Amino acid sequence: MSRIGKKPVSVPAGVKITLDPRSRGIGIEGSKGKLSFTYRPEVTVTWDESEKRVVCSIPQEQVRIGQIRAYWGTTRAIIQNMVVGVTEGFSKRLEVVGVGWGAKAQGRTLQLNVGYSHPVDLPVPQGVEVAVEGSFVSVSGADRQVVGQFAAEVRATRPPEPYNGKGIKYVGEIIIRKQGKVFGT
Repeated sequence: MSRIGKKPVSVPAGVKITLDPRSRGIGIEGSKGKLSFTYRPEVTVTWDESEKRVVCSIPQEQVRIGQIRAYWGTTRAIIQNMVVGVTEGFSKRLEVVGVGWGAKAQGRTLQLNVGYSHPVDLPVPQGVEVAVEGSFVSVSGADRQVVGQFAAEVRATRPPEPYNGKGIKYVGEIIIRKQGKVFGT
């Protein structure tokens, strides 16, 4: 049994669930936005209106198959993240570390000046909001995957390096520093 998959997803008030079993699609709409997902044919998703919960299941004869159990747990986790995303949202904070380095939000583009001879312009995906406060960049939105992917793209522009500590890092990320070369021993 999948420990994650067998738990029902409780749906808070103010969230609207749309389930289409023929196309294997689920749509979730809340105050932060609207998300949809197409689940695998091995998994069955049901919406219990009276108890306000979504239940994911697989046939009993397929419980022993590891790949199908993985689809079961993954489907439940994605639906849970969608419910949390449309009610609370997700956010990632990054810090730009370096002398003269910075970031600017210009409409739907994030401009990074991170030591290259030219600024790096990153288009902000649909459904993601970017805010810049000093040397901190906040990426937020309803879809956890899109928020995490865009934050990873921003960080990959200039990943932190271990000698001087310059680069773009997540807030709270620990960069293990190296000593570097020692001369004149």
